Amino acid sequence: MQEGAYLDVAQVTLYVFWIFFACLIFYLRREDKREGYPLDSTASGGGVVHGFPMAPDPKEYLLRSGHVATLPNHKNDRREVAAAPIAKWPGAPLEPTGNPMLDGVGPGAWADREDAPELNIDNIPCIVPLRLAEGTYLEPRDPDPRGMRVIGADNEIGGVATEVWVDRAEGLIRYIEVEVTTSDAVTKRVLLPMPFALVNHKRGRVTVDAILGSQFADVPVTKSLDQVTKLEEDRICGYFGAGTLYATPSRQEPMI
Repeated sequence: MQEGAYLDVAQVTLYVFWIFFACLIFYLRREDKREGYPLDSTASGGGVVHGFPMAPDPKEYLLRSGHVATLPNHKNDRREVAAAPIAKWPGAPLEPTGNPMLDGVGPGAWADREDAPELNIDNIPCIVPLRLAEGTYLEPRDPDPRGMRVIGADNEIGGVATEVWVDRAEGLIRYIEVEVTTSDAVTKRVLLPMPFALVNHKRGRVTVDAILGSQFADVPVTKSLDQVTKLEEDRICGYFGAGTLYATPSRQEPMI
C-alpha cells in the first residue's frame, strides 16, 4: 500500500451491501418463478415468456399430507375457457362464448385447486355444517339465517336457508346452505358464500345482489353433504363472482 493510502471501511461496507442486495434480489426473483411461469404470450406468434432470470431448477417440498410437491412443475392450473378476444391486439378483453356463469370467465374465474377439503391443525375438515361442529354455536345476539328466505337481485325467492357452514379454524360462518327447487321440481342444497349474503333480521330474509333468484338452481353443488373441497369452493365462489357481471345483460353495459 502506498504511503498515505488508507482503506475506507465505510465505503467497502457499502459496496459489500450493494453486492449482497443485488444477489438477494436475483435469488428472490428466481424463487418467485416456481409457480406461474413461463407466461403465455398474447403477442403475435404467441409462445411462452420466461423473462429474466430464468426459473430455478425443480425442488421437492414435503407436504403435511405426506405428498411431495415438485416446483416448478410448469403445470397450468387453468382450463381452456369458452371465451375469445374481442380484438386481435395483445391483451384484448375476452368475450364469453358459452355460459359465463359456469365457464370461469372474468370475475367468475377459478383455478383447478385440489379436490380435497381444507384441513385444520387436527387434520379434519375446516369447513363443515354447524350440526357437525361440536362446541361451535351462533352468538344468540346475532341473527340466525336458518329458516329465512333467500332473495336474489331480482327480488325473487331463490330458496330457503337451512343451515350455516362454519370454519372451525377461524371461528366464523363461511357459507349459508340454501335449499333450492329447480325448474324440474327437484330439490337440492347449494352453498351461498357469506360475503355475498346480507342477513336482514328485521325482514327475516337473506338478500343476494350477485345473482337472480332463478340462478340459484345452477350453483355448483358439493359431492358430499357434509364437506366442501377446495376445488368446489373456488367453483362456487366463481359462480357468484360471475353473477356480478353476467347475471343480467345490463350489467355488461356502461352505466351511462
